[in-house]
Amino acid sequence: MTKATAATEVSTMPLQLVPHIHRATHRIGLYLAALREHGLSQGESHILAQLAGSAPATIGDLHRGLAHKRSTLTSILDRLVERGLVTREVGSGDRRTFVITPTAKGRTVARQVHAHLVALEREVGKRVSPADVRAFLKVTAAVEDAAHELTRR
Repeated sequence: MTKATAATEVSTMPLQLVPHIHRATHRIGLYLAALREHGLSQGESHILAQLAGSAPATIGDLHRGLAHKRSTLTSILDRLVERGLVTREVGSGDRRTFVITPTAKGRTVARQVHAHLVALEREVGKRVSPADVRAFLKVTAAVEDAAHELTRR
């Protein structure tokens, strides 16, 4: 097979994973938008949901959990700080580290976002088997790893 043939074959090959992941991600964003009274972006919602179960957290913890670019994460955290939902303090053990802690208002909103996502996962759990969930986690981990590796080349 020549490079030209391989390129043509790839360009006509239908995508099997990415469109479904993209669509599901978009639907989750729309689902999160149902919490309109808080006016949160999808990124803000995901950070608060992560903080609901693991606060306080360092910026590094949030980066590992969400895989945002650091500049994007900083921008989202700036907005959450401005809205009084989180505080950002210099770490006591390492002054190069910032620790993110939800405020009282932020904890309330974080619990609501987390509960909203738990409700979604419970509904999904009614529609699929535990084996389906394990397979999904395996596939999404492989997609994430491959995308990360290809980005670093």
